[in-house]
Amino acid sequence: ELLELVEMEVRDLLSEYDFPGDDVPVIAGSALKALEGDEKYEEKILELMQAVDDYIPTPERDSDKPFMMPVEDVFSITGRGTVATGRVERGQIKVGEEVEIIGLHDTSKTTVTGVEMFRKLLDYAEAGDNIGALLRGVAREDVQRGQVLAAPGSITPHTKFKAEVYVLSKDEGGRHTPFFSNYRPQFY
Repeated sequence: ELLELVEMEVRDLLSEYDFPGDDVPVIAGSALKALEGDEKYEEKILELMQAVDDYIPTPERDSDKPFMMPVEDVFSITGRGTVATGRVERGQIKVGEEVEIIGLHDTSKTTVTGVEMFRKLLDYAEAGDNIGALLRGVAREDVQRGQVLAAPGSITPHTKFKAEVYVLSKDEGGRHTPFFSNYRPQFY
């Protein structure tokens, strides 16, 4: 009875926030009991994973377009070189391929000499992968967050653009302080 009541409350809450509360699969179980070896709950974990596989669609990877990865962080590995990390937004990158470092400074070219994902060396990475790309002959200070690694000639940097922007108010979880004419935000 208590489990049914909790499930009804969860479904109502999901519906309140515009999720399909009546259609979402709900699997009652205990991860702790499954870890302790209780067969009944081990089956519930398998049922949960099957529901996740069935209900959540596999995202489409944008692998057929030219490679692009925004740089999220940069670090140096002694004896190896400079590594730029980020999530591959589109395309694929293979070890040995040339890339351009675009944005903030003049565009420069380099070669990816290594691709690593979660401490595993890979031959290539594709859209959706979080990777570290080892860059040949690039100093640590030549790459920084906000730049982009891209296939040569696939994108060009811009320093100006026009936009119509809605800025969230303080009540909406946005800015607490106002800004005035000639405000220059930094976009990545």
